[in-house]
Amino acid sequence: MRYTVSILVENKSGVLARISALFAARGFNITSLSVSETEDTTISRITIVVKGNKLILEQITKRLNKLVDVIEVNDFSSVGYYIERELALIKINAVNKTLRDEIIRLAGIFKAKII
Repeated sequence: MRYTVSILVENKSGVLARISALFAARGFNITSLSVSETEDTTISRITIVVKGNKLILEQITKRLNKLVDVIEVNDFSSVGYYIERELALIKINAVNKTLRDEIIRLAGIFKAKII
């Protein structure tokens, strides 16, 4: 099963390395990883998507909560419904009008926005 875990951590160097090492030590492959500061610049949010079973996820959550720099751990799969989106930034060089029209047509099929 796929799990999405949100982790609030102190914004310090080395925190992400310790967290990813914890996942690797338990044999979890991180499918997706996103890190960003929150409104408070001393706190960062790490969002990790992993595949595995519930038992290992519980062990990981317990170990994450024991880390000094971790403030809060949330497993979105236990919350119920949540919105999940993906983002891709793609730069395409449309050298002529025909190619540009084709790019716009394909973007429309996938509901992409052209900026």
